[in-house]
Amino acid sequence: MNKVIRVVAVDDNEAVLGSVKKYFKNSEGVNVVAVFSKGDEALKYLVNNTKDYDLLLIDILLPQVDGIKILEEMKSKGIDKKIIVLSSFKDDFSIRKIQTLNASYYMLKPIDLSILETRMMELFEHNNSIKYKETINVEVEVSSLLHDLGIPSHVRGYRYIRDGVMLLYESSSLVNLVTKDVYPIIAKKYDTTTTRVERAIRHAIEISWMRGDIKLMEELFGNSIDFDRSKPTNAEFLTTIADKFKLYTKELIG
Repeated sequence: MNKVIRVVAVDDNEAVLGSVKKYFKNSEGVNVVAVFSKGDEALKYLVNNTKDYDLLLIDILLPQVDGIKILEEMKSKGIDKKIIVLSSFKDDFSIRKIQTLNASYYMLKPIDLSILETRMMELFEHNNSIKYKETINVEVEVSSLLHDLGIPSHVRGYRYIRDGVMLLYESSSLVNLVTKDVYPIIAKKYDTTTTRVERAIRHAIEISWMRGDIKLMEELFGNSIDFDRSKPTNAEFLTTIADKFKLYTKELIG
């Protein structure tokens, strides 16, 4: 992809806007052309400058005019742009709503800017928006499930588990290659070692076993737990969750 993606970022958190601008400052593929912290100002720009941007990065909760209202106005005026929605919380109603308003991704904060960059690139390399709507549901649900399992998002193992589950979800060929292939992919992404990835995932699972919902754990891992150790192995943990969401997506497609 040779085209530079022109991005408008809208978020009431100035720190988020600053991080986005700083991260993409020297990017050859992304140009942040405008940022707004107020919804009314953003809406005015988005409606009157449709030729100046390609992608909208927007939070739902905004002062003056909220994110959903902005997307509704854009849709009513026939403004067709790529859209990535950010949110600090998982709200099923909002997720379903933004999907009807042409959004391609729904990402939970705090966002990993490297993942955000990947999603931006994917949107302009592929044309099947329906695929991305299905995928983002899975990403949101995986993140929510990890929180329900008691894994805090600030521990390294949380990010590694999330990425590992998505790798296994997207590629069945990796199911039996967690140690050989999945760990190295994650390690390369985060500039660390496979040993540290493995240990961080193990640590996150141990936290989950102490803090998580017991009934949920029994429901998920009851048939795959190594009972001698009372908790699943790393591979069992990742593959069980990935399988859950493969079935979930299959049911959605019908």
